[in-house]
Amino acid sequence: LGILTAEANKRLKNLNPRYALKCDSERLALSLVDKDFDEVRPTSNISGGESFQVSLALALGLSSMASNRVRIDTLFLDEGFGTLDSRTLQMAIQTLANLREEGDKLVGVITHVEALKEEIEVRIAVMPCGNGYSSLQGPGVRMIS
Repeated sequence: LGILTAEANKRLKNLNPRYALKCDSERLALSLVDKDFDEVRPTSNISGGESFQVSLALALGLSSMASNRVRIDTLFLDEGFGTLDSRTLQMAIQTLANLREEGDKLVGVITHVEALKEEIEVRIAVMPCGNGYSSLQGPGVRMIS
């Protein structure tokens, strides 16, 4: 848990330097340190935007840990972006862009947030066809018969 916390804090520092995670090894619990208010809160008492940032940092930290033994090249994020204010959303977008530039992770984002859709260059869209069917549109998508 200590190693995961350290790895997650590296990512969280890039995402939002206001926050850091603190590990309680005895209780196997994490707390969120808010540096702006010099406050430590249990992760059960954080906002949706904070929760998203912590979850993303933990996922990226876990991915970094696993890559020492097993290579994890792809990470999918399913929503959570709707809980972010515009400033935090821009930080999340920048963090994802930095991951792309590092070249070590392919990050797939599932979202309905327009501001995020505009920032993503390569998109696969799910288009409703009616009667419960959908089709996929985008680069590399082809029909398999």
